[in-house]
Amino acid sequence: MTSSTPRLRPLPLIGLALWVGLLVLVSVWMSQQSYRWLPVQASTAAPLVDGLFSFETGVGTFVFLAVISVMAWVMLMHRAEKYDESDAEPIEGNTRLEVIWTAIPFVLVMAIAIYAIRVNTTLGVLGPMEHIHVRDPLEQQGGYPGDRLPPESVEVIARQWSWEFRYPNSGVSSTELHLAVDQPVTFRLVSEDVLHGFYIPAFRLKQDVVPGRAIDFNLTPTREGRYRLRDSQFSGTWFAANQADVVVESGPDHLSWLKQAAGQPLQSGISDAVQEYAERGKKSNPGWATVPPAPPPQVNVPGSNTLPHDA
Repeated sequence: MTSSTPRLRPLPLIGLALWVGLLVLVSVWMSQQSYRWLPVQASTAAPLVDGLFSFETGVGTFVFLAVISVMAWVMLMHRAEKYDESDAEPIEGNTRLEVIWTAIPFVLVMAIAIYAIRVNTTLGVLGPMEHIHVRDPLEQQGGYPGDRLPPESVEVIARQWSWEFRYPNSGVSSTELHLAVDQPVTFRLVSEDVLHGFYIPAFRLKQDVVPGRAIDFNLTPTREGRYRLRDSQFSGTWFAANQADVVVESGPDHLSWLKQAAGQPLQSGISDAVQEYAERGKKSNPGWATVPPAPPPQVNVPGSNTLPHDA
């Protein structure tokens, strides 16, 4: 008596194993390449976020190539003969195959979910909508090393359409954010009008600035340089111009900057929206109606938003 169950031949299994191994190698290579697509890492949160993105890129590459491989195999090896217009052979369900293609996506999705939960738990961004405190990863390690100062405090005020940064410990205000490298900082985010988004791509963290609420947001810059703060939420006509430079400098340079800034008189800060609104008002046809921008904040240091930046 012959069995109706098809026998698995070793040669096709070896070929399949080699092909899957090749897909894994390509996926790992692609996951490593994904780091090059992102801005420079300039905070303690950046490696965590980039690692999750790299993992998701590798998994996505493997799934994509696997699906394309099956499609190519079916089209090349099981295509109909030329001029064959007959109906295809009816095929009943394959329980083993259905279990396999259900189990593999389940494992991949769960792996991504577990990795994402671990990263978000470390960053402290999980929780209900009223959750307002984003932790620095160093807090998960029992505090800050002895060679680091306690968190610096900076109040961030968002308006349509400008940013203002106040340093309570020194009485300084500016429209260019200055931070000390490797020193934890606590931002207190407030909005004077509508919803804004505090987003510095090089730091890999974003926090909505909600009107009527003060939101604490902690991070530690790890790389000196000049970066860009962007408004990640649509807040009106000039929200795309609602940007500011972020200068990360050494501890001594930061203290020197604070000391010099404290001695400067208040002056109008940077607000591209105010300038563009004024120029538009001079035209005979100013165009669509819009909300007038808030007056530029009065600050000690306007800074610059035209210098080249890293990200």
